[in-house]
Amino acid sequence: MTMLKTPLNEFHRRQGGRLVDFVGWEMPLLYRSIIDEHVYTREHCSVFDVSHMGRVEFRGAGAEALLQRLATRNVEKLELGQCGYSHMCKEDGGILDDVIISRLEDRFLVVCNASNREKLLGWFDRHRRGFDVDIRDRTLETAMVAIQGPEAMDSLAKLLPIPLDGLKRYHCRTGRVMGAEAYVARSGYTGEDGVEIIVPAGLAMAALEALLERTAAAGRPIKPAGLGARDTLRLEAAMPLYGHELTEDWDSITAGQAWCVDLGKEFIGQPVLRRIAEEGPRRRIIGLEVEGQRIARQGCSIRRGDQQVGFVTSGVQSPTLGKNIAMGLVDTPCSQPGMQLEVDIRGTAAKATVVPLPFYKRPKQK
Repeated sequence: MTMLKTPLNEFHRRQGGRLVDFVGWEMPLLYRSIIDEHVYTREHCSVFDVSHMGRVEFRGAGAEALLQRLATRNVEKLELGQCGYSHMCKEDGGILDDVIISRLEDRFLVVCNASNREKLLGWFDRHRRGFDVDIRDRTLETAMVAIQGPEAMDSLAKLLPIPLDGLKRYHCRTGRVMGAEAYVARSGYTGEDGVEIIVPAGLAMAALEALLERTAAAGRPIKPAGLGARDTLRLEAAMPLYGHELTEDWDSITAGQAWCVDLGKEFIGQPVLRRIAEEGPRRRIIGLEVEGQRIARQGCSIRRGDQQVGFVTSGVQSPTLGKNIAMGLVDTPCSQPGMQLEVDIRGTAAKATVVPLPFYKRPKQK
């Protein structure tokens, strides 16, 4: 089966990116090294191609009502130009995907995970009956990049034709870039400040190359980073990844994402989530600091004494913290910070301590 390619595929090749198959897309895993790209993002600013993520527009008089039915977040409360993180759940509470919903002047934009785009498009089609709504998948006709790091906002404020003054976290604006409509949101998936930008596919290469040339000329170069650094950065910031901390096998409350769930409104899965919230989840997502150098990979057993109490969902040797960290799903009685557990890493027991999440918080900028 032929892999999909983003509009920036040729850019990745020119930059020496190591391209891999990521959920059917040919994507850069790294350019230099994961650690180098990770550190550069934490200290300066990197650009990530995230064009593989789904971008779906909802238009029409029934768009808000349909999204209110599908999403765990209260979409009615989103102000114009505001973006809201949300889950979309099945009737049994299992998580179909985590998404960002933006309210724009004439439409809503839903950004979803690449692995779930086709599934969600079918889900939207299944539930749109009775709603006056036009749903349009714009993934293949647009490009999306994330520009992240402590230097991001200052550098972009001087270069982007869309003004960034006063743009708050999880808010967005539209404007013109090279004569075409573009979208910019102050959001990201690294634990750092920055923006995500959507432009028409045909403009992506020229716009990105111009941006990199100008920041380099200004002495604050933005460098490309791949999926490897994106994963280590998000894990340090304890941002969940679908297929790891989020799946159809458990619910938003168990996943530690109750903050994006409004149980005061009706949505698909709400009765189950309400019951779990009232009774308390049987399992919880936790953070672990693991002794030793061996990484606790997804699926490794988490044990307390001779009993298995859970499993690892993600793990990495943290470049920023210099510690072996992991996230996992465990029985609720084993989720308290300070609890001493063990992780079975290929038959070897590694001591692990439950720690608060996130592992990393960015320093306050002056």
